[in-house]
Amino acid sequence: MRTQKRVMSKNTKIIPFDQKNKRIHLAVSIVAAIFLVMLYCVIFLFSEQDGATSGALSHEVSKWIVASWEKITHPAWTADIRTSMIEYWEHPVRKLAHFSIYAVMGILVFLVWNPWTRKGFKRNILVIAWVFVSASLDEWHQTFVADRCGNFLDVLLDTSGGCFGLLLCMLCVRIYLSMRRKKGAV
Repeated sequence: MRTQKRVMSKNTKIIPFDQKNKRIHLAVSIVAAIFLVMLYCVIFLFSEQDGATSGALSHEVSKWIVASWEKITHPAWTADIRTSMIEYWEHPVRKLAHFSIYAVMGILVFLVWNPWTRKGFKRNILVIAWVFVSASLDEWHQTFVADRCGNFLDVLLDTSGGCFGLLLCMLCVRIYLSMRRKKGAV
């Protein structure tokens, strides 16, 4: 393993390879932390919506899905069928939103902590615990909002989304390391 490798910049300043790597890791971690804070703001804004507003948003997304499907397949649906399709899609849209947002959180938490924690089981438990606590606090927050309630099944769904994001990160790292080994860089 080469730790003495040096990289030349345009100003002919010599930067040790390990120091350059630390700077990149720090930059990735800081950018991920900024996006994580932004994601928390988005989650808070969604959780702050009352039941009617939240339901209306799911309804609009479901309406868009049904309209898009109708354009692609060209069926001759009646208004009743279209309405029942929209109602059918509202619940899956809501749950997919939960899963997706927390999958992004799992990715961001991984990127924040990966350079600073030991690789492996402990880091993964940290990411999963972080997502679980965040999901729990989000559901608890919803208990204070009109026409909303906290649901432990949503906490589990959110945590599974975070686990999915973590698994994507682990897969990407494994692919990256495999590619570097094949090139002989590691």
